[in-house]
Amino acid sequence: MPSSFSWRRPLTALLPGLGLCGAAWAQTPGTVTLLDPLVVTGSYAPSASFALPFSVDTVEREQFADGQLGVNLSEALNRVPGLVVQNRQNYAQDLQISSRGYGARSAFGIRGLKLISDGIPASTPDGQGQAASLNLDVAERIEVLRGPASAIYGSNAGGVIQMFSRDGSGAPKVGAATTVGSDGFVKNRLYGEGGNDQAGFLLDASRMNTDGYRDHSAARRDQTFAKVHVRPDEDSRLALIASTLEQNGTQDPLGQSWEAYRHDPRSVAAVAEQYDTRKSIHHQQLGMNYERAFGDATLQFNLYGGQRSVIQYLSIPRRVNGKPNPGNERGGGVVDFDRAFHGGTLRWIQPITRAPGELSLTTGLDYDQSRDARRGFQNFSGDTLGVKGELRRKETDTATSLDPYLQAHWQLDRWTFDAGLRHSSMRMEVDDRFLDDGDSSGSKTYQRTLPSFSAMYAFTPELQGYVSLGKAVETPTQAEMAYASGAAASGAAASGAAGAFNFGLQPATSTQYELGLKARPDAQTRVNLAVFEIRTRDEIVVDAANNGRTSYRNAGKTLRRGLELSLQRELDPHWQANLAYTLLDATYDQAFEQSGAVIDKGNRLPGVPRNNLFAELLWKPRPSISMGLEGQLRSKVQVEDSNQSHAAPGYAVFNWRTRFEQRLGPWTFNQMVRLDNLLDRQYVGSVIVGDRNGRFYEAAPGRSWYAGAGLEYQF
Repeated sequence: MPSSFSWRRPLTALLPGLGLCGAAWAQTPGTVTLLDPLVVTGSYAPSASFALPFSVDTVEREQFADGQLGVNLSEALNRVPGLVVQNRQNYAQDLQISSRGYGARSAFGIRGLKLISDGIPASTPDGQGQAASLNLDVAERIEVLRGPASAIYGSNAGGVIQMFSRDGSGAPKVGAATTVGSDGFVKNRLYGEGGNDQAGFLLDASRMNTDGYRDHSAARRDQTFAKVHVRPDEDSRLALIASTLEQNGTQDPLGQSWEAYRHDPRSVAAVAEQYDTRKSIHHQQLGMNYERAFGDATLQFNLYGGQRSVIQYLSIPRRVNGKPNPGNERGGGVVDFDRAFHGGTLRWIQPITRAPGELSLTTGLDYDQSRDARRGFQNFSGDTLGVKGELRRKETDTATSLDPYLQAHWQLDRWTFDAGLRHSSMRMEVDDRFLDDGDSSGSKTYQRTLPSFSAMYAFTPELQGYVSLGKAVETPTQAEMAYASGAAASGAAASGAAGAFNFGLQPATSTQYELGLKARPDAQTRVNLAVFEIRTRDEIVVDAANNGRTSYRNAGKTLRRGLELSLQRELDPHWQANLAYTLLDATYDQAFEQSGAVIDKGNRLPGVPRNNLFAELLWKPRPSISMGLEGQLRSKVQVEDSNQSHAAPGYAVFNWRTRFEQRLGPWTFNQMVRLDNLLDRQYVGSVIVGDRNGRFYEAAPGRSWYAGAGLEYQF
C-alpha cells in the first residue's frame, strides 16, 4: 500500500459496528442458523457462496422488501461491500452505482457494470445500463459479483449485478398495496400469483408518483411484469417473461453549484426551468429461459428482444456570448432515439466424472445487439425554449457483441479452483444520415481475450482463504464516443465529420488481484474479508466540455487498492446485525493533460469515497413483526479530476423501518412505516462527475416519512 494509505480513519469509522458485533459474539448462540445462500453468478451452476473463491454476495427478498419502498436498487445494494450506490433523487438520470470504482464517472445511468435480470441484460453491448428496468417488487434475490471473476461476463463487467424474479407459487392469490410519503410520494401496486411444481404465474403492475425533493424533479413511473413458468417434463424448465417501464415527462433538476446547494438544497439552476429539462422513456421487452438436463449435463438457453424509446430535453444554451451556440447547431439540445435490442445465450455445463474430485466445464456463447435510430434537434423554436426545433443530427448507431467463453470449476480435497477464458468483441457502427455537416459514418471493433483464475484452500471446514486474478476491459459507450475531443471538436462546425464520433477513443484495460478469507466462526456468524488491487491503463476521462458538449479521452494509469469486510450475526432468534465496510484508495497513477491543465499523479478519482460503511440492526419479536435501524457512513467525494473544486462532504445518516402483518382466514393484511434521515442531516447524496458548468452536487432529502398498507386474498 502507498504511504498515504492510512488505516486510522477507516478503523475509527468501524469501531461502533465492531463493538456491536463483538458484544454479540460474546452472547450465547441462539437456536437459529445463518444459512449459506446458493448463487449462480460467477459459477453458472448453483453453488454455496461460501464455497466459491471470489467475492459474491446475495441480497434476499426479505432484506429489501420489509419496510422498503420497492423503487430503487439503492434499497437493496447499500448492504453489499465494494458497491457505492448514490441515489441522485433524479429519476431522469437514474441511480449511480460503482463497484470498486468501476462506473463512478457515469453522468447518467449505469456504466462499467453488467446488469442482468432473469438472464436478460439490462446493459447494452457498449456498457450503458439502466437500473430502473430491474423491478424490485418481483425480485426474489439479487446477486452481486465483484473482482477478477467478473471477467467471465465480458467487457464492461467491472462488477455484475444480477436480479432473479420469483416464481409464482402456492394457491392463487391477488393483492394490492399503497404507500404514501414526503414530497408527494405515492405508489400503488396490484399483483397476482400462483403455482405448483409443474407451472406457475406472476403478474405485477405499479405506478409511482413523486413531486421530488428538489424543485423541477417530479416523476411518474409505471411498471408491469408478467412471468409464466412450466416444467414440460421432469428434466426441463421453461419461463416466459415480459416487462414494461414507462416514464413520461420526468423532470430533470440537473446539478447544483456549491453556492446554490448551500443556499437552498431544493433549488435548481435557472436553465433547468428555462429549457424545461425533462426525459420520457418507453421500454418493453420479452424474454425466454429454457433449461434441460441431459444426464449429468445441463443445457441453458435464453432469447430476448425489446424496444426502448427516449426523448430528452437538455439545457444546452441557444446562444453563447450573443452568438448561435455551435454545440446546439451541431447536435441539438434534444436527444430522440428509438432502440431495438435482442440477443441470446447458449450454455452447456458438463461434469467430468472421471476426473479426481468434482470437476465441471462450462462453455457458452453470448450474443447481444442494440440498434438506435438516433436524432438530435435544437431545443428551441424561434424564441420559445424547451421545445423540439430544427433537426441537427440523424444517424443509426449499432452496437454488437459476440462472446464465446469457457470456464472450469474443480473441487479437489481442500482445494477449489475456478478458471475462465472469454473472448470479448464489441463492434460500434455509425450510419450518418444527416449530411449537411459532412458524413460521419464509420465503425470500430474492440476485441480482448479476458482470462481469470481463482484458487481457494479450506484451512478448516469453516475457514477458507482464496486468491483471484484476472483481466478486464471497459469499452467506450456510445455517449462517450459521440463527439471528437480536443481540436477536432473545436473545428466541428467547419469540418463536420471531425466533430462527430470519436473512433480514436480506446478501451480501458485492467489487471485485478484479490486475496480473501471466508469464515463461519459458529452457526450464527458469517465473515467475509477481501483485499484487492486494480491497475488500469487508458482510463476514459472527460477531455473537454465546449458549449454544452462533452468529449472524452484516454488518460494514463489509475490505481485502486482497497479492503472489503462484511459480517452477519444472528444475535438470538429475534435479533440480527449486519455490517458492510469498504475502504478504497483510488488515484491517478500517471499525470495527464486535460483541457490544457495537468492532472497530477496521486489525485483521487472523482465519485469514489475512501470509506463507505453500512450497518443494520434487525428485530423480529415474532414472524408478523419486523423492525430495523440502518446506518450509512460515507467519507467525502471528489467531484472532478483536478481535485480543486469543493469535494462533496462526508456524512452519516440513519433510517428506521417497521412492518406488521396479520392473517385472518384467506386474508393477509400488512402495514409499514419508514423514516429516512432520522437526524435531518443536510448532505450531498450524489455528484455529477466532471460537470464543466460546476454543477456537481445533487442534494439528498432531509428527514422523510413513508407509510403504507396492503391486503392479499388467497383462493
